[in-house]
Amino acid sequence: MFLTSARLNSNMTDRQIYEDRMMHRLSRLLMAALKHVAFIGIHAPCFISLFARVFIAKPVPTFARHALAVVSQQVVVAISIIAWSSTVSADGRIPMIDAHSQIDHLVNLDVVLPTMDRAGISRVILSTRGKRKLSDIVQLAKRHPDRITASMRLKGRIYEKNRPEYHRRLQKMRNGRFGGMAEALIWHAKKGKKARQVKVALSAPQVQAALKIAKEKGWPFIVHIEFAAAGKNYAKYMNAFENFLREHPNHPMALIHMGQLQAGEVARLIDAHQNIYFLTSHANPIVVKKSNQPWVNLFSGQKLKPDWIKLIREHSDRFILAFDNVWAEHWGDFYVDQAKLWQKALHGLPPKAAYAVAHGNAERLWRLAPAN
Repeated sequence: MFLTSARLNSNMTDRQIYEDRMMHRLSRLLMAALKHVAFIGIHAPCFISLFARVFIAKPVPTFARHALAVVSQQVVVAISIIAWSSTVSADGRIPMIDAHSQIDHLVNLDVVLPTMDRAGISRVILSTRGKRKLSDIVQLAKRHPDRITASMRLKGRIYEKNRPEYHRRLQKMRNGRFGGMAEALIWHAKKGKKARQVKVALSAPQVQAALKIAKEKGWPFIVHIEFAAAGKNYAKYMNAFENFLREHPNHPMALIHMGQLQAGEVARLIDAHQNIYFLTSHANPIVVKKSNQPWVNLFSGQKLKPDWIKLIREHSDRFILAFDNVWAEHWGDFYVDQAKLWQKALHGLPPKAAYAVAHGNAERLWRLAPAN
């Protein structure tokens, strides 16, 4: 199919020699690429961009451009198939990254990885809460760098009160082995006796200090605003949040728990702001059934609702899979059941969208290694 050498003879014109060399160059480039097909499958956009720069950008005769167009089309199709198949395990499960979960002192660290395995979670971006030491998850991530990404903790009374201790802890974490930053609580409703109400302005110094580090590190900034629970304060917090997005247009901002927003509200924000993302945590019937909070439910039965399917298909780059385990009881069947539900839902999406939501967007935004 390809010329494997550039054999020159005295009867060849300069043009023929040039064309022969160009085809030889094309052959070598494609064959080298095929040897690394798994890598290409994961990084197809980068490969195509490089291919264009190396070959198309240079003066190329018409015949070679036609040949390149035909071959490239076949390669791109193959890459698309390989990219999808390489992200599906032998049992048909799509690798999933949990972009935000937590553990406290009541969770046995030894159950984290086995529970992730049962749930089919390839990696978790994990932060602490309660009395759990930050060093515990740093060490866990050090032992399992392909499964655990340690995340900087913001929450706690020292955060809410903007105490000096909070800023000292923030700077210490800034220099630590962390690969992300946990949610910044802006409006958090009281959850019975387990969690108190929290209200902190986006303009507050403790929020701005955390944002500065997130921007420095290149991590998405995760905002926790429960818009539905905010009730009459909905407009106030929405205006503040949209101003926040406009103030930092080039930095990714992610609303955890989908912000408790319905599909129409999410669509409006996506259309208005290029830097808004949504974490899917708590937005499923398993959580909704066991809670009295107004979490949004993306599902109808075991399938995503049509309006959410449409939105995710059209904007698959804006949705990030997450579960946000909080309490000790979450690190068990509760986690596994939600993951199984999402696994079914992902198979109902086009491959490109499923790949993006399940792990591609998290890999891109947090610069993670490809999920296995």
